[in-house]
Amino acid sequence: MASSTSIAPARRPPTLCLSEVVSFAYDTFRSNTIRFMLTALGMVIGTASLILVVTIGLTGKQYVLSLIQGIGANLIYAEYQGGGQRITNTSPDPLTLDDMQAAQAQVPGIVAASPVLQLDERIPVGNGKERDILILGVYPEYRVVRNLVVLSGRFFDAQDEQAHNKVGVITQKMAEQVYGSVEEAIGKVVKLNGLPFTIIGTFKERVDTFGQSEVIDNTMAIPYTVGRYFSDTPAIKQIYFSVADPSMVVPATEQIRRVIQSRHRAESVYNVANLTQLVAVAEKTANALTVVLLLVATVVLIVSGIGIMNIMLATVSARIREIGIRKAIGATSREIRFQFLSEAILISLIGGFAGVVIGLALPFSVRFFTEYRIPISGMSAVVAIVVSSLVGILFGTVPAARAAQLDPVESLRYE
Repeated sequence: MASSTSIAPARRPPTLCLSEVVSFAYDTFRSNTIRFMLTALGMVIGTASLILVVTIGLTGKQYVLSLIQGIGANLIYAEYQGGGQRITNTSPDPLTLDDMQAAQAQVPGIVAASPVLQLDERIPVGNGKERDILILGVYPEYRVVRNLVVLSGRFFDAQDEQAHNKVGVITQKMAEQVYGSVEEAIGKVVKLNGLPFTIIGTFKERVDTFGQSEVIDNTMAIPYTVGRYFSDTPAIKQIYFSVADPSMVVPATEQIRRVIQSRHRAESVYNVANLTQLVAVAEKTANALTVVLLLVATVVLIVSGIGIMNIMLATVSARIREIGIRKAIGATSREIRFQFLSEAILISLIGGFAGVVIGLALPFSVRFFTEYRIPISGMSAVVAIVVSSLVGILFGTVPAARAAQLDPVESLRYE
């Protein structure tokens, strides 16, 4: 009986696990630290730029929103712009107090309103000198509608308005320039057209409007009923409205425009607007700026990715003999490809994490030097890490594929 001999199949070396591949990549990184760190520098700049771009976009939007909230909550304003294009001259058709009262009666949601009567006056400031100031005749609600900050004393109230009390409040800059401080201004008497007015408070706008609002440096606000003493006509410069909810601003603006227009000549032009238009413009500007900066950050990331590809191609050329030895002892093309791909990803992730730390640290450090808190987006950090990983994969594929395709016999002969 013939004996059968079984031949055992040749044993294939065990496949490298993920930890071993990563360990190989880490050892390669340590042996060429300076070269790989310089390669990762581009990734650091790119990911940090990506985070800073998002931060700039968020900061811009937050800044504009804070300005709008500071100017006035749920604010709507109306003003007369002039007559239509006509050959014949027509008399002015300005806003009146009756327009404001009609809008309050017909438009739902208006919680406060104030007319603005503007007058120019010169007051003595001592030593024979005079100063030009702007007088605003307003309702007590003007403080709420315009979100003003009272620095000292108080703002005149409904009782002062009804009693026609000759009192007023002045701006912070006027108080400091004329009287030395906001505290010293309280109780001082200012003569307007021969009538004595007592300063009962000082105020400022919650945010600096850079002279683009009706309030200038030398401004004094007095009760509207008293301001009418100095005006021969019932015309008013502006009307401010405040609605109960932000969602009511846009529809209320259109309703106020219709009410005012219906009370005047058809050719008269009135500007009734709100600050939501500024929000839309600010968002478009911030988004456009963010897109441009993102393109710049993308270019930086692409350049850093090309740098990674170049350094990995050079690494493949320098390690051809090593690749041949590994293939000779049983390493597959897939393992070789994965090894070099993991090295490229490692460079990208090191640069990516360093860039994230820098990109988050810069906005956060501002809090130690100023009171302003720059918004930080955690999502931008996640996106930066994902992008850096994708860059490593995309630009590491070519060197990894080239290493995997090397012939083991020719690689062992390579000198």
